[in-house]
Amino acid sequence: MTELPLDAYYDLTQVGEVAVSPSGDRVAFTTTEYDPDTDEPVGSLFVAPADGSRDPHRLTRVSGASSPAWSPDGDRLAFLAARDTDTARRVGTDDDGDDDDEDAEADGADAGADDDEPTSQVWTFDLSLGGDATQVTDFDEGAGEFDWSPDGDRLVVAARDPTDAEQAYLDGRKDGNPVETERLQHKLDGVGFTDTVRTYLHVVDAETGDAERLDDAHGGGAFQDLTGLQPDWGAGDRIAFTSCREENPDDTFVRDVFTIAPDGTGLRKLTDGDLSANSPAWSPDGERLAFVGGDPVNWCIPGQVYLYEGGEYASLTADLDRTVARGGAPVWAADDTLYTLVGDEARTRLVRVAADLGAAGDAAERTFEAQGDDRAMAGFDLSADGERAGFVFSDPRDGQDVYVVDAAELDADEESEAPSLTRLSETNADLVDEYAMPESRRVEWDSDGETISGVVYHDPDVDLDDGDHPLVVAIHGGPISYDEPVFSFDHAALTSRGYVVLRPNYRGGSSYGRDFAEALRGQWGTHEVTDITNGVESMVERGWVDDERVFGYGFSYGGIAQGFLVTQEPDLLTAAAPEHGIYDLRSAYGTDDSHVWMENEYGLPWENPEGIDASSAITDAGNIETPLLITAGREDWRCPPGQSEQLYVAAKKQGVEARLVLYEDEHHNIGTPDRAIHRLEELTAWYARHDPAVDDPEATDPHGREDEE
Repeated sequence: MTELPLDAYYDLTQVGEVAVSPSGDRVAFTTTEYDPDTDEPVGSLFVAPADGSRDPHRLTRVSGASSPAWSPDGDRLAFLAARDTDTARRVGTDDDGDDDDEDAEADGADAGADDDEPTSQVWTFDLSLGGDATQVTDFDEGAGEFDWSPDGDRLVVAARDPTDAEQAYLDGRKDGNPVETERLQHKLDGVGFTDTVRTYLHVVDAETGDAERLDDAHGGGAFQDLTGLQPDWGAGDRIAFTSCREENPDDTFVRDVFTIAPDGTGLRKLTDGDLSANSPAWSPDGERLAFVGGDPVNWCIPGQVYLYEGGEYASLTADLDRTVARGGAPVWAADDTLYTLVGDEARTRLVRVAADLGAAGDAAERTFEAQGDDRAMAGFDLSADGERAGFVFSDPRDGQDVYVVDAAELDADEESEAPSLTRLSETNADLVDEYAMPESRRVEWDSDGETISGVVYHDPDVDLDDGDHPLVVAIHGGPISYDEPVFSFDHAALTSRGYVVLRPNYRGGSSYGRDFAEALRGQWGTHEVTDITNGVESMVERGWVDDERVFGYGFSYGGIAQGFLVTQEPDLLTAAAPEHGIYDLRSAYGTDDSHVWMENEYGLPWENPEGIDASSAITDAGNIETPLLITAGREDWRCPPGQSEQLYVAAKKQGVEARLVLYEDEHHNIGTPDRAIHRLEELTAWYARHDPAVDDPEATDPHGREDEE
């Protein structure tokens, strides 16, 4: 087999958001590519004809783009980007009629730039005229979420608006002045230290950029800087948004739905502080409002689609006992029907929901079986006329791409019953053509009387029944999450090197209902250890893998779970790689950004020290025998780096082989492409270094240094 070179990561393209035009004739989508010269991810915006008659057309190249949104007439496409360009510059259609703006954008990329980094603003392409994008907003602190008005003449835009005193503080922080705060939620991962600046909704003229602040439409809450206000402007000329107006907004996950008139009058609160609400979406006639509601205390309760109508709201999907998937916002098909994505037995799938309070709780039906069981649905949108649906499919062997289908075929049970299903992109064609992508299969095993599922990946040239293959157990984070067959560079890098990859859906994860998720609530380090251990034993018993060559990795809760595995099952893993994890819940409290989560699940550390210590792997660190590659981000406030240092020192103190990698300027993510490649170099070298079947002294260190042990 041919190994996938790790630096081929720069050839990877990941598809993000998808937006179908109002009439369904075009589809916009975003991608993330990787620039080796700047070592940065670059977001790009594409548009493709929905009939697949030509390849997608790139609208942006020089600078990033996100959040594509079509104007109601379908002629303009708005998006967010932080671009250096002349805000007054407008470029018309080329003489030959081609609307390719790449040269114009490149020429203007540095015009008007100053010493400050550009902030994210709303831009629009006029696709009926062509030419470069036009900047619409010019907020000093940048623009956030936005939506078009029903007439397309205005937009509602979220933006921070500091007072003079707050601006002076922000300027001082740039100059190195100290952090000063009285907020309980004093920091957030990916944001840094928080401040008191409010985010407001503004109504912005789409032509002139003139903005009016809606004083009563402002955000609030512990995670405001991450969730945003999520505005949606309905046909009834009301703007819906979410905010927290509780007495102690930094000490709760309550988030309510509000509406307001575009002139800033008539603020109304629609929900009663009983939900963590997000993603409000007006029905086409503007009479009803759908939104996603989660429990603000118990995140094991599935997120559900709610409907507000006539002063009442209720869940439409409670009886489904399946959570709305990440990114699964309600999408209206008609005034009486909407769709959303849910996690359903380790599968992200589409459900159709009757928008009827009379059917509350039992209004959802699973649909589009033609999706199949061997690929994931990573995105969904519907044209405003409800006639055409757009998807992002993630296929382990074929990449991540955009598809469309006539909405009438969403009831298809087989792909052959959906003849209009059209693939619009082949974003990773060169990569998947040159290198073998892994095959995948779903597997199940028994664990304490429970049936647990997982996904196995392997190189197509590998016969699993040959046995003796090395196994990598890749553990998902969350733990409220799940694994399904997806396209992944990590998987391909490992399988092309002969590893079999197992991704277990252990108890405590989602997609199997509340009881399954709640099994781990308040008792980390119990059922997931049993389920993962039994999953490894099942792979060995099938004759697929060598029990002396079992390795692990996992990010966030995947790192946490490895902490439990190496302290409770020290003979299970040949070598482990816990990444960005927490191993001492007591010391994490107050140093991470998750004090509300902690209290909701365990109570306060001084009130439940026994329960918190029982769920801290560090208390059993004396059992560690497994070689540990421990990684963390220096700016990770979800799982602070001190946690990884504690685990590292505990292992080294006992003479256990351990290696610590701390990534500068990295928060709770994998970071830049160079770091993503470095991470894979570290992982594969660590496994080779401790693999009894590998005798290669050069594999002891990915950078050619001698082993210090």
